[in-house]
Amino acid sequence: MPGQQTGPDGRAAAGGGGELSKDCFVFSRPGLEGCGGLAEDFPVNVQAPVPDVAGDPLGARPSTFLAPHLRMHQLLLLASVCLSSLPAALTIYQKATGCPAPTPRLQYLLEPLHEVVHTQRGATVTLPCVLRARPPHYKVKWSKVEPAALLESVILVTNGAQHKTYGPLGGRARLRRGHRNDASLTIAGVALEDEGRYRCQLVNGLEDESLALTLELDGVVFPYQTSQGRYKFNYFEAQKACEEQDSRLATYQQLYKAWTEGLDWCNAGWILDGTVHYPIINPRAPCGGQVLPGVRTYGAKDKEKDRFDAFCFTSAVRGQVYFIRGPLSFQEAGQACHNQGATLAKVGHIYSAWKFVPLDHCDGGWLADGSVRYPITTPRTHCGGLLDPGVRSFGFPSKEQRTYGTYCYSEK
Repeated sequence: MPGQQTGPDGRAAAGGGGELSKDCFVFSRPGLEGCGGLAEDFPVNVQAPVPDVAGDPLGARPSTFLAPHLRMHQLLLLASVCLSSLPAALTIYQKATGCPAPTPRLQYLLEPLHEVVHTQRGATVTLPCVLRARPPHYKVKWSKVEPAALLESVILVTNGAQHKTYGPLGGRARLRRGHRNDASLTIAGVALEDEGRYRCQLVNGLEDESLALTLELDGVVFPYQTSQGRYKFNYFEAQKACEEQDSRLATYQQLYKAWTEGLDWCNAGWILDGTVHYPIINPRAPCGGQVLPGVRTYGAKDKEKDRFDAFCFTSAVRGQVYFIRGPLSFQEAGQACHNQGATLAKVGHIYSAWKFVPLDHCDGGWLADGSVRYPITTPRTHCGGLLDPGVRSFGFPSKEQRTYGTYCYSEK
């Protein structure tokens, strides 16, 4: 098919992008937003070109809507004045699916200053939900939205005086109670699975209203495969493999962010929603051909039958990752860590230490899965020679080989 992308293994992969529809023109600058419909809905020519301005990707500004009874010289004069008065920061965008509906104003709940709350694993975080006014009889219900399961998991319900928690997250959740109108949710010991979308709903008979917040964990995405080579995991095996390495399958948003930060990987892998992707920064023939960089996709695959690698996500750890010099075999490496009250570090541990400490060590060391890796934050010639920071890998050498040291993990 013309224009079709292929993946690193020759299978068809869908690219991003596509043509925008022409049903709505949206213009925006600070303090001025608007949306117009189809050109034929208004007595105006929107195609008259004007000189390019900074920040205007279309190279044209919108014409002014004029009453048809004005004379021609009035039209020209008014158009000239309006166009000359428009600031250079005005930008036109073309909306793909009609005009955005106005957001209804909340009567009882205050709009949060920020809809995305950032945190790290192990931290205590608060999701804000404050009442501007208290109805006579009401409840506030907190829930976590689970898009894949098409449901919401209730976490906490309060009537302002008392509250009750539910589910596995409820044991770590409580109300902040900064003041009598504060219904904010505080979560202690944030876990990887806590990331996602939350809803604070005011239940007040016919006047129910809610606001949504997104909890994002700062972390790192890494590709993972078995010692037997690439494309050995079905979805459930990939899920288990990530969990065994102190991580979980990445979401698409996490993978996309990792790609913008430099992740370039030629093997396709499962992510949390059951779809398969691979991120490419430097297009090349073995990795889908010379097409634009991006996160390329195979879409949804059979979770039981289809086999790929995995993209795992991990966040900060409370423990410490450190190196013991070799040479050691795999068994000797495990014993060396044990002698110091530690365990062999997992792949998620070393990526977390590389990201957050940041750990930089030029010697390869055994990890718990039998692989040998080393973290580099400051690239240099004698440490692999690559130009970019990253966790380098020697793969899965023979466990009897006595060439490397070991990376240990201690929770103390």
